[in-house]
Amino acid sequence: MAAAVNIAFEAPETHHVRTPSHERPIDLVHLAAQTKGDKAVEIEILQMFARQARGCLQALTAKSDKTDNKAAAQRLRNAAISVGALRVASAAELVDSKGVNADTLATVASAVLEAEHFILKLAR
Repeated sequence: MAAAVNIAFEAPETHHVRTPSHERPIDLVHLAAQTKGDKAVEIEILQMFARQARGCLQALTAKSDKTDNKAAAQRLRNAAISVGALRVASAAELVDSKGVNADTLATVASAVLEAEHFILKLAR
C-alpha cells in the first residue's frame, strides 16, 4: 500500500522536456525577457535583426577574405543570440569554425530564411 502511495505522489520522469519556444526559429520567451514583454519593441527588434541577418548573409556570399567572413559570421551569431534565433546562431558558428563553403552557406541561408519567414508572420 505504501508503495502505491509513493508512486502516486512522485514526479513523473521526463527524459526529454519539449519546450515549444526552443523549437521555433525565434525563442519568443527569450525575446520577451529581453524586451520586458513589449510587443511593439519585439517586432521592431525582430525586423532590425532580419535586416542585419540579410546583410551578414550578403557579406558572407561576397567573395571576401577570411577575416571579413569571420567578422560577418560573428556579427550574425551575436545578433541571433540577442533575439533568440538559436538556429541562426548555430549556423553562424558553423561558418565561423569551418569557414565559408557551399554547405555552410546553405545552412546559414536556410536558417536566416526560416527566421525571416517567422518574423514576417509575427509582424502581420
